[in-house]
Amino acid sequence: MTFNNFILGWIGLAVVTFIYLFFKPAPYGRHAQKGWGKEINAKLAWILMETPVLIIVLIYYFSNYQSMQWPGTLFIAFFCLHYVNRCFIYPFRLSAGANKVPLTIILSANIFNLVNGNVIGYYFTQAADFSTFEVSFPFYLGIALFFIGMIINLRADNKLSAVKKSATGYVIPYGGLYKYISSPNYFGELIEWFGFALAVGHLAAWSFFIWCVANLAPRAFAHHKWYKQKFTDYPSDRKALIPFVW
Repeated sequence: MTFNNFILGWIGLAVVTFIYLFFKPAPYGRHAQKGWGKEINAKLAWILMETPVLIIVLIYYFSNYQSMQWPGTLFIAFFCLHYVNRCFIYPFRLSAGANKVPLTIILSANIFNLVNGNVIGYYFTQAADFSTFEVSFPFYLGIALFFIGMIINLRADNKLSAVKKSATGYVIPYGGLYKYISSPNYFGELIEWFGFALAVGHLAAWSFFIWCVANLAPRAFAHHKWYKQKFTDYPSDRKALIPFVW
Protein backbone atom coordinates (compact mmCIF):
# COMPACT_ATOMS: atom_id res chain seq x y z
CA MET A 1 0.00 0.00 0.00
CA THR A 2 2.82 2.41 0.85
CA PHE A 3 4.51 1.58 -2.47
CA ASN A 4 1.30 2.23 -4.41
CA ASN A 5 0.71 5.50 -2.53
CA PHE A 6 4.21 6.62 -3.45
CA ILE A 7 3.49 5.85 -7.10
CA LEU A 8 0.25 7.84 -6.96
CA GLY A 9 2.18 10.82 -5.62
CA TRP A 10 4.75 10.36 -8.37
CA ILE A 11 1.97 10.35 -10.95
CA GLY A 12 0.60 13.55 -9.42
CA LEU A 13 3.98 15.19 -9.99
CA ALA A 14 3.89 13.97 -13.60
CA VAL A 15 0.60 15.82 -14.12
CA VAL A 16 2.15 19.04 -12.78
CA THR A 17 5.20 18.52 -15.01
CA PHE A 18 2.95 17.91 -18.03
CA ILE A 19 1.22 21.25 -17.54
CA TYR A 20 4.46 23.14 -16.84
CA LEU A 21 6.24 21.84 -19.95
CA PHE A 22 3.48 23.12 -22.21
CA PHE A 23 4.42 26.63 -21.11
CA LYS A 24 8.18 26.15 -20.68
CA PRO A 25 9.82 23.54 -22.97
CA ALA A 26 12.92 21.86 -21.55
CA PRO A 27 15.86 23.99 -22.83
CA TYR A 28 17.84 21.54 -24.93
CA GLY A 29 17.99 20.61 -28.60
CA ARG A 30 16.14 23.06 -30.83
CA HIS A 31 14.68 24.69 -27.72
CA ALA A 32 18.08 25.38 -26.15
CA GLN A 33 18.45 28.60 -24.17
CA LYS A 34 21.31 30.31 -22.44
CA GLY A 35 21.37 30.71 -18.70
CA TRP A 36 20.86 27.07 -17.68
CA GLY A 37 24.43 26.43 -16.63
CA LYS A 38 27.44 24.79 -18.22
CA GLU A 39 26.69 22.83 -21.39
CA ILE A 40 28.31 19.57 -22.51
CA ASN A 41 28.50 17.53 -25.70
CA ALA A 42 25.11 16.08 -26.70
CA LYS A 43 26.37 12.51 -27.10
CA LEU A 44 27.88 12.42 -23.62
CA ALA A 45 24.86 14.20 -22.20
CA TRP A 46 22.44 11.56 -23.50
CA ILE A 47 24.58 8.76 -22.07
CA LEU A 48 24.73 10.50 -18.69
CA MET A 49 20.98 11.16 -18.72
CA GLU A 50 19.76 7.72 -19.74
CA THR A 51 22.30 5.25 -18.32
CA PRO A 52 21.31 5.59 -14.60
CA VAL A 53 17.87 4.03 -15.09
CA LEU A 54 19.38 1.04 -16.89
CA ILE A 55 22.03 0.56 -14.19
CA ILE A 56 19.47 0.78 -11.37
CA VAL A 57 17.11 -1.76 -12.92
CA LEU A 58 20.00 -4.16 -13.63
CA ILE A 59 21.24 -3.85 -10.04
CA TYR A 60 17.78 -4.82 -8.80
CA TYR A 61 17.67 -7.73 -11.22
CA PHE A 62 21.10 -9.20 -10.51
CA SER A 63 20.54 -8.78 -6.76
CA ASN A 64 17.35 -10.83 -6.97
CA TYR A 65 17.50 -12.92 -10.14
CA GLN A 66 17.53 -16.25 -8.30
CA SER A 67 14.08 -15.61 -6.89
CA MET A 68 12.67 -13.96 -10.02
CA GLN A 69 9.61 -15.38 -11.74
CA TRP A 70 9.58 -15.51 -15.52
CA PRO A 71 7.15 -12.59 -16.11
CA GLY A 72 9.35 -10.25 -14.07
CA THR A 73 12.46 -11.35 -15.94
CA LEU A 74 10.70 -10.92 -19.29
CA PHE A 75 9.46 -7.42 -18.50
CA ILE A 76 12.86 -6.31 -17.22
CA ALA A 77 14.39 -7.66 -20.44
CA PHE A 78 11.97 -5.57 -22.52
CA PHE A 79 12.70 -2.49 -20.41
CA CYS A 80 16.45 -2.95 -20.78
CA LEU A 81 16.13 -3.60 -24.53
CA HIS A 82 14.76 -0.11 -24.98
CA TYR A 83 17.41 1.49 -22.80
CA VAL A 84 20.36 -0.30 -24.37
CA ASN A 85 19.41 1.50 -27.58
CA ARG A 86 18.70 4.78 -25.79
CA CYS A 87 21.97 4.70 -23.80
CA PHE A 88 24.54 3.21 -26.17
CA ILE A 89 23.23 3.42 -29.76
CA TYR A 90 21.06 6.51 -30.11
CA PRO A 91 23.63 9.00 -28.67
CA PHE A 92 26.25 8.03 -31.25
CA ARG A 93 23.81 8.66 -34.07
CA LEU A 94 23.43 12.30 -33.13
CA SER A 95 24.98 14.69 -35.60
CA ALA A 96 28.33 16.24 -34.74
CA GLY A 97 26.67 19.65 -34.63
CA ALA A 98 23.90 18.63 -32.20
CA ASN A 99 23.18 21.32 -29.62
CA LYS A 100 24.94 20.92 -26.29
CA VAL A 101 22.87 20.06 -23.22
CA PRO A 102 22.96 22.09 -19.96
CA LEU A 103 24.08 20.24 -16.83
CA THR A 104 20.86 21.30 -15.11
CA ILE A 105 18.86 19.28 -17.65
CA ILE A 106 21.15 16.29 -17.13
CA LEU A 107 20.71 16.50 -13.35
CA SER A 108 16.92 16.78 -13.62
CA ALA A 109 16.88 13.77 -15.96
CA ASN A 110 19.00 11.86 -13.45
CA ILE A 111 16.47 12.55 -10.68
CA PHE A 112 13.65 11.43 -12.97
CA ASN A 113 15.50 8.25 -13.91
CA LEU A 114 16.57 7.58 -10.32
CA VAL A 115 12.95 7.47 -9.17
CA ASN A 116 11.63 5.60 -12.20
CA GLY A 117 14.45 3.08 -12.06
CA ASN A 118 13.71 2.32 -8.43
CA VAL A 119 9.96 2.06 -9.04
CA ILE A 120 10.41 -0.36 -11.95
CA GLY A 121 13.26 -2.32 -10.34
CA TYR A 122 11.59 -2.62 -6.95
CA TYR A 123 8.23 -3.64 -8.37
CA PHE A 124 9.51 -6.46 -10.58
CA THR A 125 11.99 -7.84 -8.06
CA GLN A 126 10.38 -7.15 -4.68
CA ALA A 127 6.72 -6.19 -4.84
CA ALA A 128 5.25 -8.16 -7.74
CA ASP A 129 3.54 -11.48 -7.16
CA PHE A 130 3.44 -13.32 -10.46
CA SER A 131 2.21 -16.61 -8.96
CA THR A 132 -1.29 -15.85 -10.31
CA PHE A 133 -0.11 -14.09 -13.48
CA GLU A 134 -2.20 -15.03 -16.49
CA VAL A 135 -1.04 -14.86 -20.08
CA SER A 136 -4.12 -13.13 -21.41
CA PHE A 137 -5.19 -10.96 -24.34
CA PRO A 138 -3.92 -7.70 -22.72
CA PHE A 139 -0.51 -9.36 -22.28
CA TYR A 140 -0.25 -10.36 -25.96
CA LEU A 141 -1.64 -7.02 -27.17
CA GLY A 142 0.72 -5.12 -24.89
CA ILE A 143 3.77 -7.01 -26.12
CA ALA A 144 2.71 -6.46 -29.74
CA LEU A 145 2.26 -2.72 -29.12
CA PHE A 146 5.61 -2.56 -27.36
CA PHE A 147 7.44 -3.85 -30.43
CA ILE A 148 5.30 -1.89 -32.90
CA GLY A 149 6.09 1.27 -30.96
CA MET A 150 9.78 0.41 -30.84
CA ILE A 151 9.89 -0.10 -34.62
CA ILE A 152 8.11 3.23 -35.20
CA ASN A 153 10.52 4.96 -32.83
CA LEU A 154 13.62 3.45 -34.46
CA ARG A 155 12.47 4.15 -38.01
CA ALA A 156 11.66 7.76 -37.16
CA ASP A 157 15.07 8.16 -35.50
CA ASN A 158 16.71 6.61 -38.58
CA LYS A 159 14.97 9.02 -40.92
CA LEU A 160 15.74 12.05 -38.75
CA SER A 161 19.38 10.99 -38.45
CA ALA A 162 19.68 10.60 -42.24
CA VAL A 163 18.12 14.02 -42.83
CA LYS A 164 20.47 15.74 -40.40
CA LYS A 165 23.53 14.10 -41.96
CA SER A 166 22.58 15.30 -45.44
CA ALA A 167 21.80 18.88 -44.45
CA THR A 168 23.33 21.77 -42.58
CA GLY A 169 20.97 23.01 -39.92
CA TYR A 170 17.35 21.99 -39.42
CA VAL A 171 15.17 20.93 -42.35
CA ILE A 172 11.65 19.53 -42.70
CA PRO A 173 11.68 15.71 -42.45
CA TYR A 174 9.50 13.76 -44.90
CA GLY A 175 8.48 10.16 -45.38
CA GLY A 176 6.99 7.50 -43.15
CA LEU A 177 4.89 8.88 -40.32
CA TYR A 178 6.51 12.27 -40.83
CA LYS A 179 3.85 12.63 -43.52
CA TYR A 180 1.25 12.84 -40.77
CA ILE A 181 2.95 14.08 -37.58
CA SER A 182 5.92 16.18 -36.54
CA SER A 183 7.24 13.73 -33.90
CA PRO A 184 6.73 10.09 -34.93
CA ASN A 185 9.71 9.13 -32.75
CA TYR A 186 7.77 10.31 -29.69
CA PHE A 187 4.57 8.73 -30.98
CA GLY A 188 6.36 5.38 -31.30
CA GLU A 189 7.85 5.63 -27.82
CA LEU A 190 4.46 6.36 -26.28
CA ILE A 191 2.92 3.35 -28.03
CA GLU A 192 5.87 1.30 -26.79
CA TRP A 193 5.37 2.19 -23.12
CA PHE A 194 1.59 2.01 -23.36
CA GLY A 195 2.00 -1.57 -24.57
CA PHE A 196 4.46 -2.28 -21.76
CA ALA A 197 2.03 -0.95 -19.14
CA LEU A 198 -0.88 -2.87 -20.67
CA ALA A 199 1.10 -6.13 -20.61
CA VAL A 200 2.30 -5.61 -17.03
CA GLY A 201 -1.03 -4.39 -15.72
CA HIS A 202 0.29 -2.64 -12.62
CA LEU A 203 0.44 0.97 -11.45
CA ALA A 204 4.27 0.89 -11.49
CA ALA A 205 4.31 0.39 -15.27
CA TRP A 206 1.43 2.80 -15.85
CA SER A 207 3.29 5.50 -13.91
CA PHE A 208 6.24 5.11 -16.28
CA PHE A 209 3.93 5.53 -19.28
CA ILE A 210 2.27 8.58 -17.70
CA TRP A 211 5.67 10.19 -17.12
CA CYS A 212 6.56 9.54 -20.76
CA VAL A 213 3.37 11.35 -21.78
CA ALA A 214 4.21 14.19 -19.40
CA ASN A 215 7.64 14.63 -20.99
CA LEU A 216 7.03 13.80 -24.65
CA ALA A 217 3.58 15.22 -25.43
CA PRO A 218 4.49 18.84 -24.53
CA ARG A 219 7.80 18.48 -26.36
CA ALA A 220 6.03 17.19 -29.47
CA PHE A 221 3.73 20.21 -29.29
CA ALA A 222 6.74 22.54 -28.91
CA HIS A 223 8.47 20.87 -31.89
CA HIS A 224 5.35 21.26 -34.02
CA LYS A 225 5.00 24.93 -33.12
CA TRP A 226 8.72 25.50 -33.78
CA TYR A 227 8.52 23.87 -37.24
CA LYS A 228 5.55 26.01 -38.23
CA GLN A 229 7.29 29.19 -37.07
CA LYS A 230 10.60 28.37 -38.77
CA PHE A 231 9.30 27.03 -42.11
CA THR A 232 6.61 28.91 -44.01
CA ASP A 233 6.11 25.85 -46.24
CA TYR A 234 5.61 23.42 -43.37
CA PRO A 235 2.78 20.98 -44.26
CA SER A 236 -0.41 22.49 -42.86
CA ASP A 237 -2.18 19.14 -42.51
CA ARG A 238 0.61 17.60 -40.41
CA LYS A 239 -0.34 17.08 -36.75
CA ALA A 240 1.95 17.31 -33.72
CA LEU A 241 1.88 13.81 -32.20
CA ILE A 242 -1.16 11.69 -33.10
CA PRO A 243 -1.96 11.17 -36.81
CA PHE A 244 -5.17 12.94 -37.94
CA VAL A 245 -5.99 13.91 -34.33
CA TRP A 246 -3.50 16.23 -32.59
